[in-house]
Amino acid sequence: MGKTTWRFSSTFWFANLIELFERAAYYGCFIFLSVYLTTRIGFTDAETGVVTGVFSFVLYLMPTFMGTLADRIGFKKALCAAFLLLTIGYSVLGAFPTKFSAILALAIIVCGAGIVKPVVSGTTAKCSDETNRARAFSLFYWAVNIGAFAGKSFVDPIRQAFAAADSSGVLGFLKGLLGNPSGPGWELQFVNLYSASMAFVAFLFALFAYRDPEGGGKAHAKSFGELAAGLGRALSNWRFACLIVITGFFWAIQGQLYATMPKYLFRMVGLSSKPGWVANVNPFVVILCVIPITQLVRRWRPISSIAVSFLIIPLSALSVSLAPLIGAQEVSLGFTTVNTIILMMMIGIVFQGLAECFLSPRYLEYASKQAPPGETGLYMGYAHLNSAFGWLFGFILSGVLLEKWCPDPASLPAGFTELERAARYSHAHYIWYVFTGVGVAGFILLMAFRWFTDRLDGRKAAKGRLGPVSAERTLEEITESED
Repeated sequence: MGKTTWRFSSTFWFANLIELFERAAYYGCFIFLSVYLTTRIGFTDAETGVVTGVFSFVLYLMPTFMGTLADRIGFKKALCAAFLLLTIGYSVLGAFPTKFSAILALAIIVCGAGIVKPVVSGTTAKCSDETNRARAFSLFYWAVNIGAFAGKSFVDPIRQAFAAADSSGVLGFLKGLLGNPSGPGWELQFVNLYSASMAFVAFLFALFAYRDPEGGGKAHAKSFGELAAGLGRALSNWRFACLIVITGFFWAIQGQLYATMPKYLFRMVGLSSKPGWVANVNPFVVILCVIPITQLVRRWRPISSIAVSFLIIPLSALSVSLAPLIGAQEVSLGFTTVNTIILMMMIGIVFQGLAECFLSPRYLEYASKQAPPGETGLYMGYAHLNSAFGWLFGFILSGVLLEKWCPDPASLPAGFTELERAARYSHAHYIWYVFTGVGVAGFILLMAFRWFTDRLDGRKAAKGRLGPVSAERTLEEITESED
């Protein structure tokens, strides 16, 4: 057993610094992506839901398959290629606001982002030993969240600065380089160019500072056929597959941070609202609470902790839906005043962050115990499919609901009076009732899954196939014995 330390190689630190810049680029773009595709590119809300849903779905699938490419060509070459792709993708997305170029840019971004995650996490693993791996991955987790927090913090000031810029100064010069864009959402082009600059900085670090760790790439690379066969084996485990689908309901609600929230704030509060800052409540709560909550529930059955998360997550959507009942548009907090909708949105995101703390660590633990001997890594590689399916469903549903109850103002008839426009948005909060129902449905399915598996394991134990089972023995221990 080695000595515990916080000292790691320079390759480890540069890899995590690169991850920080990649997350800043990704979340800087993603927080406004649905708004950009609708207001600037010209997709309808429903079309945007499909585009962003498919984008998110493929993004969660790509790391598994792109990781084997990184193993074949080497980590350094893979990172350099990834950040060149990301720089090009974000640049095209910002510089050429057309439907074709947007789809092309998102495809390029998916390919680049799919390479980064397995390489950085692989570097973290290879630059640490069994004694220090937990510390290494805790630093990786912090880099991810710091990057996400920074990315979403910077983009609101960038958006507002360019929106107020004239033709003079540095901002005016940058506008001129893009032909002095105008029209709804033009300032969001520069948000995407900000993401391109973050990706380019990461490319420079990858090119000049990153070194392949010992054993990094070019060894033990699985073929794409082997990966596809592994996916089939994992999904043929009905418990694992059911768990993925059920917890996908949770991530359908969590994904509304990016699918619904930015558009909802802009349309209900105004363009002065700051969705990036509001969304940062989530990583702040997670960073603050995930360790103490995980410690609190460490003796619980994992499925009990997951159940608590499903009791909490409907409250996140329900909180936002209650804003019209409060009445006043501004609420005094003593030291400041805040719009009612923004206040309830932030309260909802606090609930969301708390629910995530109860779900994520114990879900991964539970998922790992569904794996047959020798296939834990395979199963953990596909455990993220719950996010892929959840975001695909959540983004598509968001587009449909926005068109129904909170449409793009540009889509309204030109002759609408203020009263008619107000009436058109009077039921916008119904969107959050629907997502409250999604959370409740997920909880009911989880309880049905728990009841069925408990009865099934109880019957097997009674038949002596698993041996004596005490009242204190958990479902996870039974399942582990069965495997």
